[in-house]
Amino acid sequence: MNGEGVRFADSDDWENISKLYNEIINEGLATLNTEHVTNTEVSQWNSKGIILVYFIDEKIAGFTRSLPYSERECYAGISQFSIYVDINFRRMGIGSLLLQKLIDELEKTNFWKIVSRVFPENISSRELLEKHGFREVGTYEKHGRLEGKWRDVVIVEYIIN
Repeated sequence: MNGEGVRFADSDDWENISKLYNEIINEGLATLNTEHVTNTEVSQWNSKGIILVYFIDEKIAGFTRSLPYSERECYAGISQFSIYVDINFRRMGIGSLLLQKLIDELEKTNFWKIVSRVFPENISSRELLEKHGFREVGTYEKHGRLEGKWRDVVIVEYIIN
C-alpha cells in the first residue's frame, strides 16, 4: 500500500504495532506498562475495540487503540484509549489525525464518553487532547510504579455529543 493516511488495522499490522508499542514501553514516557507485547497479544486487542493506524507507505507511523473502560454493563458506553506515535514521526499532526478518526468512529456507535490517563509531564499529549475537546478532570496520585518510582497520571475525558 502506497501513500499515507489513517485506516483500520488489520492482521498485516500486528508485527509493526507490537514493535512500535514495545519501543514506546522502552521510552518510559507514555505508558506504565513495562512488559513487551507479542504480535499475538496485539491481534487480540482488535476483538476488544478499535485499532487505527497511520501509515506512510509500508510504515506504521502511529496507532490508537480503544478498549472498554469496564466490563460492567453500566459503563458499556465508555471507551478508554491510548495513542502512540513513532519518535521519528512526532510533531507532524499524526496523533491529531488518529485521535479525530477515533472520535469519529466512536461517535458512530453507542459510546457517550472517551477517557484516558496521561503522565503530567507529557505536555504534547495533554495539548493534543485539549485541542480535541478533552478536559482534565483530576489526577490519580501514585497510580502505578515505573522503574521503581510512583507515577501520577492526569485523567482526561471527552463527552460525545
